[in-house]
Amino acid sequence: MVLVPLAWTFATAAHLDLLTLRTVLIAHLVMDAIIAAFTGLSWREMTDGILLAWRRVLLVGLVVTLVGTAGLLADPTLDPLLTATVVGWMLVPAAGLAYTGLHIDRHPRVYTVGAALSAGGAVAYTAGVLAPLSAFVLAGLALTNVGQTAGIAAAVYDY
Repeated sequence: MVLVPLAWTFATAAHLDLLTLRTVLIAHLVMDAIIAAFTGLSWREMTDGILLAWRRVLLVGLVVTLVGTAGLLADPTLDPLLTATVVGWMLVPAAGLAYTGLHIDRHPRVYTVGAALSAGGAVAYTAGVLAPLSAFVLAGLALTNVGQTAGIAAAVYDY
């Protein structure tokens, strides 16, 4: 439950230049390992329905994170790769949340609203990157954090 809000808080700190690029690279390497390990260890349990959708989110998310890691290793000034990583992690879980909202009986609205907030966060973030308007970037990160945290909280605590 804590990894989702922690990751988005970390991303926000990185955008505020509170972290060094080395710290961000180390975090990406740790995320690569955690996502790969979690996906591998839960593979047999995630074979159909909502869990299969989330296995796919994890697989695509791993690729997205590896792109960010490659960007940090190759040239940390390659903003398009890092931007794609952030936007990818906004949109891919948004799709998983939307799917969950459509296929779950327990509090589907939490997942649907979480998906909308995460997708809205991607729109705000992208607008902020293109403008560049840092307030939009931060708003996008915050919206995504709230939306995805609501989704994981619903799954963990079975609201």
